[in-house]
Amino acid sequence: MSIVPDTNIGKITFYEAHIGPWTSTPTQIGLVAADCTALQALITNARKAWDAQQAASEAAKAATTAMHNAVRAMHTLGAVDLAKIKAYADVTNDPNVYAKAQIPMPATPAPVGPPGTPFDFTVSLEQTGAVTLKWKCNNPSGAAGTVYEVRRRLSATGTFDYVGSQGVKSFTDDSIPAGSTALTYQITAIRSTRRGVPAQFNVNFGMGGDGLMVATVTEATASPSMKMAA
Repeated sequence: MSIVPDTNIGKITFYEAHIGPWTSTPTQIGLVAADCTALQALITNARKAWDAQQAASEAAKAATTAMHNAVRAMHTLGAVDLAKIKAYADVTNDPNVYAKAQIPMPATPAPVGPPGTPFDFTVSLEQTGAVTLKWKCNNPSGAAGTVYEVRRRLSATGTFDYVGSQGVKSFTDDSIPAGSTALTYQITAIRSTRRGVPAQFNVNFGMGGDGLMVATVTEATASPSMKMAA
């Protein structure tokens, strides 16, 4: 293992610590006075260069911090001025304001499309007798606040009755009448006043080894494919 440290400052401090003893008795350790004189000069130069580099590094850090602060202050006020220009253009309804300010006119935001249609419907039967429904729904990018309206029909025909709404893509129906053997659910994605195309799914119950079970889930209207819950 080397007796001299690997770092620059380690090397400097090593030779600074040893040059004194070496200079006092050079011939007793195999050196001559000229060796020590030359090394001492190099040690002094190395220490000066190190100190200068450290000072420059600290100055560079301070300059970098000052630069970031100056740019931040400039942009903070500049952003306020840009907002004022936009507000003035809006108030005066004058698009030429942007040309005079030599900045681009804000792009007209594209309207967000209607909510999607639920698909990939799954059903699981809870121990309480309730039915948990889950589905997927591809809504437009940037859309927020979508809720799902769930309606249920107890017969093959007739109207759908409202049973609840959820802000997530699942719903637990705990109000199924006893003795029901088949249900049709209609799920509609709603965002504000916009309604998506509803999806309908038939759920048929049967008897299994553990009692009542979900026998089949079939698509009642044209929509993407479904799968049974595991």
